[in-house]
Order: sequence, then structure tokens, then C-alpha cells
Amino acid sequence: MKLCIIGTGYVGLVDGACFAETGNDVTCVDIDKEKIKKLKSGIIPIFEPGLDDLVHRNVDKGRLKFTTNLKQTVQENDICFISVGTPPCEDGSCDLRHVLIAAKSIAKAMNGYKLIVDKSTVPVGTAQKVQETIQKHTKHPFDVVSNPEFLKEGAAVDDFMRPERIIIGTDSEKTFKIMEELYQPFIGPGIPIIKMDPRSSEMTKYAANAMLATRISFMNDLANLCEKLGADIDLVRQGIGTDSRIGSKFLFCGPGYGGSCFPKDVQAIIKTAGENGHCLRLLQAVEDVNHDQKDVLFNKINHYFNCDLKDKQIAIWGLAF
Repeated sequence: MKLCIIGTGYVGLVDGACFAETGNDVTCVDIDKEKIKKLKSGIIPIFEPGLDDLVHRNVDKGRLKFTTNLKQTVQENDICFISVGTPPCEDGSCDLRHVLIAAKSIAKAMNGYKLIVDKSTVPVGTAQKVQETIQKHTKHPFDVVSNPEFLKEGAAVDDFMRPERIIIGTDSEKTFKIMEELYQPFIGPGIPIIKMDPRSSEMTKYAANAMLATRISFMNDLANLCEKLGADIDLVRQGIGTDSRIGSKFLFCGPGYGGSCFPKDVQAIIKTAGENGHCLRLLQAVEDVNHDQKDVLFNKINHYFNCDLKDKQIAIWGLAF
């Protein structure tokens, strides 16, 4: 297939290289001229195991290209991925400016049917906003799909090449078939391609990050209590991590969750809930624990178990189960 990736950041570059690896003709486009110049020279702006070899191999084979010419790129390709940044605003909401600018630019460049794929992490309802933005600026037919990514820094290439699941948010069977064909080379035995409506797809990404952030804050909160009780949080982690209902991932305590996704995504879903008259009390607590954890680092103070030893033990067993 012929496809373009708008945005050569962490997600866009990994996605473009991995799609090219399976034989697709991929063009990555970015407004940052210096970044494109470096990529054309073989300089990869991020460190990700396996990415350098993947990019260089597919550039050499002519399957992966880099450019700043968005108009020409859109016109020459059938599928357009929007993989631009969605930084947080001061109030915690998600800044969609770059996504909607990309959508408008695609619309103005269109010369026929295009499938536009939201790959950026975006709030519920963004696919509809992208749809409305494009409709204002083109008369050509198109479809919009929500296709969230689930990549971990340090394992992004492996996560993409061997996914645990693929989420495709669309109400169109035709669009789903196109996306299903695109992802087929990455699907092994037992790996589902899950079709759902765009809003559910957008929520799935936030829900996943929010759940992982919750596990981290829970373990940090638990570590605070273990320190007071003389228990070893690492042994506790091993004990509950072997429970198949819980699993061992994201159970390490420390200074709190960080990175490019968890803080902004937790804040964004809390903000979205508030704008719709709903309070996500548990996630607000997750955010509060994380904030406290960063402030005091390893001198943790637990504000949720202000009672005697017996009551603390009962409370912690209740949370564990």
C-alpha cells in the first residue's frame, strides 16, 4: 500500500519504518526542515533499539522516504496517518491544534479519496472534529479512522512488529477491511484485530494509560505503608505479580510515573470527565498520589491510611483484592 505519516516524532517515525518493513511504500512528512534534513542524511533523532537499522534498510530499498512537501505527499498516497504531538494545555486538557492543522492541510491537498487515520493520542470525539474539519475544506470523498498506538519507549519497534492487539475505530466495513489488510503482516496467532466505533477506540487508549498509571500509583502508595509496617514492597510485588489476575507489569514502585504519555493522558481524561459533568475520583487520587510521590520522593507520606495498625492492615488487604 501507499501511505504517508504526518509527523516524524516518536510514534510517526516508528510507525513509518515498521510499515515500510512489510513492503509498503511510506513517506514521512514533517514541517521541521532540519529534522527532515537529518533523517535524509541517516541521522535518527530518537534512540529506540532496532530503529536505526529499520530506517536505513528501508530507505536503501526505496520503501521509506522523508519530505517537507505535505501537498505532494498527500496527493501521491492513499492512506494518511496523523501522528503529530498532542501536548497538554495549562488546564490539563489536550491541545488538538496540531491534529486539526494536519487535518486541514490534508483536506486542502486532497485530489481524490483518502483514508485519514488518527494515530495521535486524542480525546474522545476527536475523529468527529477531524471529520468536520476536513469536510469544510474539500469536496473529495474520505473516511476517518481512529487507530491508537500502544508503544513502550525502549521496546517500540518490537511492540509494533508484534502487537498484543490492534484497535480500529470506524463505523465503515470498507474502511475496516483496508486497515485490516494493512495490519495483517503484524498479526500472529491469537492476536485480535478489534473493530469498534471511533469514540470507543479513542477512550481505549486513555483507559489503557490510565490503568497503567493507576497500578504505579497504587504500588507507590502501598510502598509508603510497607515502609511504616516493616514489610518489603519488592517481595509484596513478587507475591501479587504472580497472580494471573494481576500480572507483573507496572508494579514497580519509585518516584512516580512520568514520560511523554501517562502524565498528560491522565490529566486529559480527568479534564474530559469534568467538562462532561463527571468526576473520575479514582484517577484524581492516582494523580494526587503521583504528585505527592514526586514531591517527597522516597520519604513517602500516605494520606489515605490515617488510622491504627490493625485498620491499616485491613484496608490494604481490601485494596489488594
